[in-house]
Amino acid sequence: MQAKSNGIKKAAILLISLGPEISSQILRMLPDSMIQKVTYEIANTEFVEANEREKVIADFLDMASGREFVLDGGVDYARNLLTKALGSVRAKEVMEVLNQIQQREMPFAILRKADTHQLANMLVSEHPQTIALIMCYIQSDKAAEVLSLFPHELQTEVAERIGVINRTSPAVIKRIESILQNKFSNIIDNDTDTIGGVKTLVEILNSVDRTTEKNILSDLEKTQPDLAEIVKANLFVFEDIVTLDKSSIQRVLREVENEDLVLALKGASAEVSNMIYANLSKRAAETIREDIEFMGPVRLSTVEETQHKIVGIIRRLEEAGEIVIGRGDSDSIIV
Repeated sequence: MQAKSNGIKKAAILLISLGPEISSQILRMLPDSMIQKVTYEIANTEFVEANEREKVIADFLDMASGREFVLDGGVDYARNLLTKALGSVRAKEVMEVLNQIQQREMPFAILRKADTHQLANMLVSEHPQTIALIMCYIQSDKAAEVLSLFPHELQTEVAERIGVINRTSPAVIKRIESILQNKFSNIIDNDTDTIGGVKTLVEILNSVDRTTEKNILSDLEKTQPDLAEIVKANLFVFEDIVTLDKSSIQRVLREVENEDLVLALKGASAEVSNMIYANLSKRAAETIREDIEFMGPVRLSTVEETQHKIVGIIRRLEEAGEIVIGRGDSDSIIV
């Protein structure tokens, strides 16, 4: 309640600072209930300290800029720009508020709250295009889990439709959301949109298990070869470790537990294994080889899960700007 009151007070200070002409135009666009609260606060604010006014305006500009960055370049782009401009702590605060705003405004909010298995069971009988649309709006990790629970053929069809979605009419989204809300509201606890495309599909595939990822990519190569090539160019898998430079591989290896490295290399190709050994000390490489040699049979799923874990470390380090993942010729590195 205190946070909400502070928000109204900040809104009042901002409107006072902007002057009556601009403020009146803004007020006309607010809901009636909000107009009453903000105008009451304005009426009861007789004096504002200069530093308080400057902070409110600065916060507003940060938030407005952050939101524009999200819309123009995506969440990662916004986070990177805000971190450079405001520092990591302030950027994190701004991104958290923006995320809360986006969650409230995001379509299919009722489905975002659903249990993964529950959601998969409900959606499996829906049209693949409807499922693809929903996948573009729910959390990417949840979408990955739901996708992995579908039958193989449906996985591929949904993935293909996600990859080719470009724009969907807000009216269509609203209609589908309304139908699904009426259909599932008793099951789920309900405490000019640009969506989909390769970026969304890559985010989902980055989170699914390796078997699901391989099945989808294999089928996409047959049905949508151009799309498959674009997705693969943006998707980093364990075997792509060989594309990293020496310093990046060594940085990654510092983050990987020895037992995980042994498991991951148990099912790795000779090319990947040799690349890893070349970036370890002679003693460490010999120890890894011995551990693999004396290791008994291991389930493929266990090996793939460990490889997926290491890929997660690589992606995290790239997001932090500590390593660079080369993706084709789309970007060059200046040393």
